Amino acid sequence: MRHRNKKPVLDRKKAPRAALLRNLATSLVLYERLRTTKAKAKAVAPVVEKAITVAKHGDLTARRRLLAVLYDKKAVAKIMEVIAPRFEKRSSGYTRITQLERRQGDGAQMAIVEILEN
Repeated sequence: MRHRNKKPVLDRKKAPRAALLRNLATSLVLYERLRTTKAKAKAVAPVVEKAITVAKHGDLTARRRLLAVLYDKKAVAKIMEVIAPRFEKRSSGYTRITQLERRQGDGAQMAIVEILEN
């Protein structure tokens, strides 16, 4: 039963939804900016926020925990060496979601999710 479970479903079962969020998180870490639907942007932002918080620890355990979330080793290296030191003094709020116009084909609300500069 789904009583009081408010996680976004994104019209997928658990495993495809988890794979989608891992793919989006990996792309967001690598490119630091991503254009997607508003629902997917709101779903991937907490995943990346938690990953950056884990990366701020900077030890081997953090690297292994990030490898369990992100698909690419380059993404793990980037989040630990480039992105996490950028937010050393900040405790949260590493991403920004900006709404765009609706998509032409199906009218889905589009958004840009990006990792902040500082």
